[in-house]
Amino acid sequence: MQYSSVTENLKNLGSNKWAVHVEARKRIAAGDDIIELTIGEPDMPPEKDLLDECSRSMFSGRTKYSNGRGEDNLLYQIEKKYKSLSAINISKENILCFPGTQTALYATLRSLVEEGDEVIVGDPLYATYEGVIRASGADMVTVPLKETNNFIMKAKDLEKFITSRSRVLLLNSPHNPTGSVMTTKDLNDLADLCITHNLWIISDEVYEELIFLGNFVSPLSLESIAQRTIVVSSISKTHAAPGFRSGWAIGPKEFCERALPLSETMLFGSQPFIADMTARALSRPSKVSINMKIAYQRRAELVYNGLINLKQVRPLMPDAGMFILIDISQTSLDCSQFSWRLLEEYNVAVMPGSSFGDQAKNFIRISLTVPDKELISAVDRILAFTKNL
Repeated sequence: MQYSSVTENLKNLGSNKWAVHVEARKRIAAGDDIIELTIGEPDMPPEKDLLDECSRSMFSGRTKYSNGRGEDNLLYQIEKKYKSLSAINISKENILCFPGTQTALYATLRSLVEEGDEVIVGDPLYATYEGVIRASGADMVTVPLKETNNFIMKAKDLEKFITSRSRVLLLNSPHNPTGSVMTTKDLNDLADLCITHNLWIISDEVYEELIFLGNFVSPLSLESIAQRTIVVSSISKTHAAPGFRSGWAIGPKEFCERALPLSETMLFGSQPFIADMTARALSRPSKVSINMKIAYQRRAELVYNGLINLKQVRPLMPDAGMFILIDISQTSLDCSQFSWRLLEEYNVAVMPGSSFGDQAKNFIRISLTVPDKELISAVDRILAFTKNL
């Protein structure tokens, strides 16, 4: 039988990058005492009133079809959120609702690029980016993000990778997996290149409320590039609600008008009861994001202080997010060997840096989404494992 080219484009992507995580989950289900530090799944529950609103909405009959753009109450709250952040006037015509950032990113890329085009992204990069870019038909072009620049993309580095086929620059700030945060100057430095080469900017902003140091800045807030910027985000991280799958895209009216038929073909809207809960979430500041930010910074410092004096590994303190990178290049193992042996011998599951690109191959990524006591135990096990190499 014949299959489409997308199945080949995505071969060895998807769950293959999460093999250590998948194995850890199997062992946990079998009763093994595994400390799981693999994915960014908040360990704090959503606020109770959000769960109550979701339940109220379902039982009041909000279980029918939605419209393709999104429910009016949710569109209103998203519009309200971005009006004060954007350099362009935001209305409902600038918004499309999706079940999560991943779907928003896929629909956005499918609307902007096709076979033969190039999407530029920094390396390290979030593990699913390669899949959504390949699924669009475009080629992924990676710009090395240097530790000496705190993993921030620099204009001189970006310029080397722009070609006549370049269509999109995909940014992620705060950044996963490094925790770096772009400043207004960083974005302005890239803006001239995006204008000169007529590049769209897709800005993944899911970690915007989890910044330890500095302030969040979106390219949507810069007048020079706001009309070529599309923001994708969700409540997964900011409201500890990844399982609800509720996100959105913000962009120019023409983009939304052109992308809406694609969105409707894929999904025809998301669940109204989820939309009601999301509207409630966006109607006031997130208490849980404040608590997560405090907890994740404390836990990052806990890991950093626990490992900083060990010669074989070197922790990198993040500026944001829910992860910390550990440089393991001075051990005798590569990141995959280190991760699998740590799981096999000490029951600690971490992500090998190779899941996040070539520039992360000397690292492992540790999630900070477990209670302090478990994280301390994991640090102790990493210390013991590393000393015995």
